[in-house]
Amino acid sequence: MGELRTAGGRRALLKLGSALLLAWLLATAPGYAQGETLVIYSGRSEALVQPLIDRFVATTGINVRVRYGDTAELAATILEEGDRSPADVYWAQDAGALGALEAYDRLSPLPDELLARVDHRLQSPAGVWVATSGRARVVAYNTRLVPPSELPESIWGFTDPKWRGRIGWAPTNGSFQAFVTALRLLEGDERAEKWLRGVLANQPRVYRNNTAIVDAVGRGEIHVGFVNHYYLHRFLAEQGEKFPVRNHHTSGDAGAIINIAGVGILKSSRAKEAALRFVEFLLSPEAQEYFAQEVYEYPVLLGVEIEINPHVIPLDEINAPHLNLGDLKDLEGTLEMLQRVGVL
Repeated sequence: MGELRTAGGRRALLKLGSALLLAWLLATAPGYAQGETLVIYSGRSEALVQPLIDRFVATTGINVRVRYGDTAELAATILEEGDRSPADVYWAQDAGALGALEAYDRLSPLPDELLARVDHRLQSPAGVWVATSGRARVVAYNTRLVPPSELPESIWGFTDPKWRGRIGWAPTNGSFQAFVTALRLLEGDERAEKWLRGVLANQPRVYRNNTAIVDAVGRGEIHVGFVNHYYLHRFLAEQGEKFPVRNHHTSGDAGAIINIAGVGILKSSRAKEAALRFVEFLLSPEAQEYFAQEVYEYPVLLGVEIEINPHVIPLDEINAPHLNLGDLKDLEGTLEMLQRVGVL
């Protein structure tokens, strides 16, 4: 995954590509008229992405209305609404939810010029969704309560009874559900269910999201929690190095997957020109620098050197498993498993 930060700032080529894309938009997407509103369904939290959406509005003058919510719930809402959905853009917290909409043929193909900006492994094989940023799954741990030597190299280590009452997770969170889907793909449904039952036997505390988990780890309410990497860095930015939490990376298993936040345009969109301009903006150097520096995520733009935050471990130092993110689409099967086991 080290290719995600390819060197060589070819900004002139990107500007040319943007001009060509704009011409394509004007020729092929007449459905957007000045004064219409672009509707975004966002599984990304308001605190993380609203400042960037505000920049888009200021830059383009396009009216935007955002519906924030849980990634999986928003995907289910889009499927329920069908062609009547008011949404133009779906911005998901993980690849699995995007894959679920792809499986139901709810997303439109994106222009090749846009797709070429991102590594092919971080987009739909059919070209209907594309990554906007990358994130790593980690185990956040309290440095005062857990010595690094106690942390297992495998996610399976947390099924050991010694972790009883010490674990936090967020089963309704889209990234956690994508992790479970990855576990199913890498090790099979029987093993994935065994892991869930093993952790459940250790009586984990349930939290609404990753932020709440990292906060609880910091307070010592729990000793470890399953989260994405960047939540810790937001706490460190606010509270400094004294905040007693750090990230632990497991090795080569589903606990170390590199997932993405990504975006797709609904087939039923009535504002496709505006929607495409929004996707183009998310894949611009400006937006990618925002993700890297302000949200502490990994940029996905090829051909432009964008530095990650110095506190974030480079992708090439993470022993992530080999996984096609397009295969994470069986969200329905994961939800059924979580319900069957009693996690949801």
